Amino acid sequence: MLLRRLFDDKLAQASYLVACEHARVGLVVDPNRNIAQYIDAAARENITIVAVTETHIHADFLSGARELAARTGATLYLSDAGGPDWQYRFAHDADAELLTDGSHFMVGDVRVDAVHTPGHTPEHITFLLTDTASANTPMGALTGDFIFVGDVGRPDLLERAAGMSGTMDAAAVQLFQSLQSFKENPDYLQLWPGHGAGSACGKALGAMPQTTLGYEKLFNWALVESDQKRFVAEALDGQPEPPAYFAIMKKSNRDGPSATTHETPREVTLSAIAEALKSGADVVDVRPHAEFTASYAKGSINIPRNKSFLNWAGALLPYDREIWVIGDASEKGRRELALDLSLIGIHSIAGVASSLALRELGSEGIAIESAKEITVSATKDNREASILDVRSRSEFEEGHIAGATNIPLAELQRRLGDVPPGPLVVHCQGGSRSAIASSVLRRSGREEVANMPGGFGEWERTGQRVERGAVPDRT
Repeated sequence: MLLRRLFDDKLAQASYLVACEHARVGLVVDPNRNIAQYIDAAARENITIVAVTETHIHADFLSGARELAARTGATLYLSDAGGPDWQYRFAHDADAELLTDGSHFMVGDVRVDAVHTPGHTPEHITFLLTDTASANTPMGALTGDFIFVGDVGRPDLLERAAGMSGTMDAAAVQLFQSLQSFKENPDYLQLWPGHGAGSACGKALGAMPQTTLGYEKLFNWALVESDQKRFVAEALDGQPEPPAYFAIMKKSNRDGPSATTHETPREVTLSAIAEALKSGADVVDVRPHAEFTASYAKGSINIPRNKSFLNWAGALLPYDREIWVIGDASEKGRRELALDLSLIGIHSIAGVASSLALRELGSEGIAIESAKEITVSATKDNREASILDVRSRSEFEEGHIAGATNIPLAELQRRLGDVPPGPLVVHCQGGSRSAIASSVLRRSGREEVANMPGGFGEWERTGQRVERGAVPDRT
């Protein structure tokens, strides 16, 4: 058996190519929309892709399973274990083979057994792999968002991201029961999870690419905990706020995402950006924070092209309108931008303008400004400004500045009305999230906004007063 892990840093997401070396046929598990990478990986190994599947209906990226199966002529295998609300609605049209607990299929000499492991989602399936050419029991499992290194998949997403009220406690119980059952497998079973550190699909994911069941039974809190009540409380406590786009991904992946074209957006002039800004269109500047802070076009927001780009783009950019971009306007830059955004279902890029001549916007009637920043010391002595903390609720509860208002960045766009009036000091833990938040606030019309780049980390390190505990939830 051959196994190749294809990891996308921008999504902290792992897909897998599993192949029978004897028959030279393979299976792709949990593909994202960049399907060319799987076709290329199979070609490098002289493997024909004959099967495509996924562990569950994903929330954090747009699935490429249907498109990859259609492109390669492979059989598409999908879970049929989620009940009427979370079954794949396109399964019949895609001629998919449906899997339930106990189903299996062969990829050459590799046996793939489906184990229903609900909890993260109702339809979640884990795949046990057996290399029948040399063994008659599974040697590993593709666990998707069921078991991670050091953590498990969060059971609250259907309620907090997809709006299915009252589901997360029952899902946490299901997750506990799934884990207790799965723990009966041998300790040597290798586990290949669907996400690594940086994903919002759990709260404390490890960075190691794989693990074993025996190791996780010793060191993963969720497999160590044997009391169901304590497990449910811990599984639901401290989960990060899901990005706003998760609900859109869930629906798209359940109903069937359309085929992508990956068209390279056109390069546009700064005059076009000026007209877009004047009309109130959505303009995002993807340069690093420091460059944007020094000089930016009034009316634009800043989401840097780093590892967190897709997370915040999905939370802050619209899905129902075109967006304009200031950044790398080279053909390669525009092509890569479109591919990245397509991973989370954003396809409507009106144009990309080069940031190299940004100040030319001044002659087009657009103000070029510098973002205000404030030190921890100056914030401490400030008696006029309100403090806006854009960290997660769990971070806020662990410690915060006295009197601060907490609105997580993932919720800021829809909660602008909850932001205190008057001058604002915005902070997060280290300055990155608050820089994005400050740009969003200025774009909304708030003029007196200052980012505290040292963040709460510096506030705490310098011995400033810290309060602990929750505040009333205003959502």
